[in-house]
Amino acid sequence: MYALVDCNSFYASCERIFRPDLRNKPVVVLSNNDGCVIARSNEAKALNIPMGAVAYEYEAIFKQHQVAVFSTNFTLYGDISKRVMRTLQAFTPNLEVYSVDEAFLDLSHIPAEELQDFGKKIHAIISQNIGLPVSVGIAPTKTLAKVANHIAKKYPKFQSCFVLKDHQREYILQKTPIDDIWGIGRNYAKMLLALNIQTAYDFTQASTGLLQKKMGVIGKRLQRELLGVSCLSLEEVKTKKNIATTRTFAKNLLSLEDLSTAIANHAANSANKLRQQGSAAWQVYVFVKTNSRRPEQAQYRNGIQITLSEASNSSLEIVAAALKGLALIYKPGFLYKKAGVVLGGIVPFSQIQRTLFAEIDRDKHDKLMKAMDRINQAGGRDTVKLAVQDYEDKSFYRRERLSKQFTTKWTDILEVKV
Repeated sequence: MYALVDCNSFYASCERIFRPDLRNKPVVVLSNNDGCVIARSNEAKALNIPMGAVAYEYEAIFKQHQVAVFSTNFTLYGDISKRVMRTLQAFTPNLEVYSVDEAFLDLSHIPAEELQDFGKKIHAIISQNIGLPVSVGIAPTKTLAKVANHIAKKYPKFQSCFVLKDHQREYILQKTPIDDIWGIGRNYAKMLLALNIQTAYDFTQASTGLLQKKMGVIGKRLQRELLGVSCLSLEEVKTKKNIATTRTFAKNLLSLEDLSTAIANHAANSANKLRQQGSAAWQVYVFVKTNSRRPEQAQYRNGIQITLSEASNSSLEIVAAALKGLALIYKPGFLYKKAGVVLGGIVPFSQIQRTLFAEIDRDKHDKLMKAMDRINQAGGRDTVKLAVQDYEDKSFYRRERLSKQFTTKWTDILEVKV
């Protein structure tokens, strides 16, 4: 049996943890530069505020209904996510972190008659220890666990936990639209509807040969999963093939100095992600672009890939490579709106073959990165950073409604007066 634990309205719920006054009130979180709505509480959804809504077009509605509006606080969300996943690991070591707010758990060690209470215990402990609402769906396969989780979230009578049993499966699949099946995107859904496959149950009854012809092995595998035959095992360690950090600037950047600061931060963040997953990268790709939506402005976009002499996860080396690439593609006189760093050629750090004649003392780099990560983990993000990352006086991104970093910054720790 598998459980899918999903944090409800994750970004909005993270903002509520330290703001109890916002419980049962509408909350939305905006995208980079406070442009569009990317997360909504249930109360905000009830006001018909759509996902992707342009923020300034809904200002009147925000004001009328006293909607709490926040800029994205990825530092807070990332730390809360880590706390949730550490809590889940106490229930079972066999866990797959599927996304920042979702995880699959292997519950094969739990007796069938105890699954409901086990799921409710997960919900209760995360709610008590972290203050975050979660839904738990339990079923024989990962795909069915997704369906069960949707039911747990949608129907309050199940108290945030639903165990999908075999005798319920056919009825539930008949009520599940085809585009609600995990793994079936918009294009597949459109194709299946044209074939009169409208529900998950219809999918299970379709010809396996037809599904395999139209969808390849994905179709055959999904059908077996919906029939209760497990085909997808846990991916206990998910190593990304590429790591990208890109941002659109709130205002156009003109100088190489400002772009260098932005690129250095992107590269350092990407290097940190490499170290978190125990990997290293061979390639550092850097790109810059102007605003294509402003045709009256001179247009320019370019990118370049720098290959390292040896795979690395050192912020020093990756930032240096990124800045080298930026210097090669930068052209003065343009108004740059977006820039980014993409790391490729990712390999496990433990499998790096060291060269005998390296110009860099990589052992010192490794020790330095470990020390820097420990300090930043204890003192908060960017307690220690590279000098070129210094952006104290450079506001490249619009985050006018940013909440505090309650869990990662000493000066932002919540104060309680009694």
